[in-house]
Amino acid sequence: WEDYELRVGISKVFWGVTESAHLVDVVNQTDEVESVDGEDKLGQPMLHFSAIKQWGTVDALLLPYFRERTFAGDDGRLRPTIPVSAEASYQSSHGQNHIDYALRYSVMLDDWDVGVSYFQGTNRDPYFQVVDQGMRQVLAPYYAQSKQVGVDVQGIVGDWLWKFEGIYRDSLDHHIGLVGGFEYTWVGVFDSIWDVGVISEYLYDSRGNNAQNIGQNDLFVGSRFVFNDEAGTEVLLGITQDLDNSDIFNGKLEASSRLTNHLKWRFDAWLFENRTPNDRLYFARKDDFVELSLEYYF
Repeated sequence: WEDYELRVGISKVFWGVTESAHLVDVVNQTDEVESVDGEDKLGQPMLHFSAIKQWGTVDALLLPYFRERTFAGDDGRLRPTIPVSAEASYQSSHGQNHIDYALRYSVMLDDWDVGVSYFQGTNRDPYFQVVDQGMRQVLAPYYAQSKQVGVDVQGIVGDWLWKFEGIYRDSLDHHIGLVGGFEYTWVGVFDSIWDVGVISEYLYDSRGNNAQNIGQNDLFVGSRFVFNDEAGTEVLLGITQDLDNSDIFNGKLEASSRLTNHLKWRFDAWLFENRTPNDRLYFARKDDFVELSLEYYF
């Protein structure tokens, strides 16, 4: 068993290499209450088998239970103009008990990391239906079955880090999603211990304005500051610009640092600008916010 691992329980599995979006990261459900960018995930019950060989690593996952996406409540933010119902429906007659599975093969080829993945099961991204609930209308999540093939590539060329993720998903609709770009890092800028990186990525979704996410035809530009201190201080600044509508963009600031071996502070700020009423994310135009948190590790 030196080359094999078997894990059973509730866990999180991360797949992806890009900064602005993680298209291939399909195993765990998104927690939209904790984050607006899809970075926070819910734990997933799983049987996870890994084979680690010289020719690459194979991961096989059996996912016996589905967790529904969390959404902000009536008084919460961020949420659509019409609130999201807590009552979801499923394409599969097994509902949340449908057994999903995922496979991934990854290998290092010289300075390049390449991953190929496949997922089949309940779509982590719900569709929405407007339904009457009592005296009001709500958005009812509908979880269809889906198949997804993904590719992720990351390569180091000098001080350049090149990244790419691409997927093809077959569900109620069929679409291609792409995100790719680079991160260039100045190591020890101005003869200091700081590292400064410049990031640029292009995002594409073949569904266009019918997509329910940012990244149909967008450009992300950002900068990362790594202080290389004992506290592990890092700062990330970024802006995502819609290339079809100049008045649609969002910006973010992320910063974190350790206070002790067990305590860490984190600061997040988001800015949303949208003056296009027929855009699906128009509802978030006034939901700029800042968040300061303390995290305890044990």
